[in-house]
Amino acid sequence: MIWFVALLSSFGLICAETPFNHNLLNNRVIGGSDAKPNTWKWQVSLQFDSYYDGSFYHICGGTVVDSFYIMTAAHCILSMEASQYRTVVGEYNLFENDNSEQFIPVEKIIVHPEWVGDLGKGNDIALLKLATPIYANGYVEIANLPYPGQMLPHGFTCYITGWGSMDHVGTTPDKLQVAPINVVEHAICSTHEWWGSLALRTMLCAGGDGIISGCHGDSGGPLNCLTDGAWRVHGVVSYGPAGMCNQVSKPTVFTRVSSFIDWMYSVTGGNL
Repeated sequence: MIWFVALLSSFGLICAETPFNHNLLNNRVIGGSDAKPNTWKWQVSLQFDSYYDGSFYHICGGTVVDSFYIMTAAHCILSMEASQYRTVVGEYNLFENDNSEQFIPVEKIIVHPEWVGDLGKGNDIALLKLATPIYANGYVEIANLPYPGQMLPHGFTCYITGWGSMDHVGTTPDKLQVAPINVVEHAICSTHEWWGSLALRTMLCAGGDGIISGCHGDSGGPLNCLTDGAWRVHGVVSYGPAGMCNQVSKPTVFTRVSSFIDWMYSVTGGNL
């Protein structure tokens, strides 16, 4: 346990923004570029009202998995008070009205029962039940998910999307970012030179080239992979190194969605 704490102190984590760290809000994927509008239609901006005054701001990403449910990371949940959150679907430019957004309050927060607040122990996943359903306006889609237990081969190229930090000083673009990122198989990611025992089989590693990575503000967002003839969300951004997020041999670590399909079905009543 002491070794684990020391390792986390050295490397740090991609965590949700704290309510008081406004300088790092609404930033972007490192090594990314502006996404084409109206492409990643299942991408969500999860927003938080820290002072109960209606001033919502982006803290994490998310994925539309049902007309009533959003998938995100458990560590993005800063409070269990549902009224402090809203989800924005159909979003592209966080600082402009795109005439495509739907702003939907959260009714209920369901965190995985085995999440203990320790990223190294996994289960970093949560579902948000919406107060009203998402409606089809041409700018939103329900994400396809992998089949239970599915794993991707080493080097498989996926795409990370989000409004996360570009660098450790918090450069802030306004538009959704996208970047290709290659899967690092568990046999490699779990070695001492990479993430070691912090990389569990219920996680998915991608990146580690020192160029492209997720970062602060990307947490909870999707890892999008073209498998079985369709774009599927295989990962939920969970953690990465502190300081400069794009470090060699320290890839972005995602919650592996295929490990949690059965739990998600149990929550939604099989409506995914």
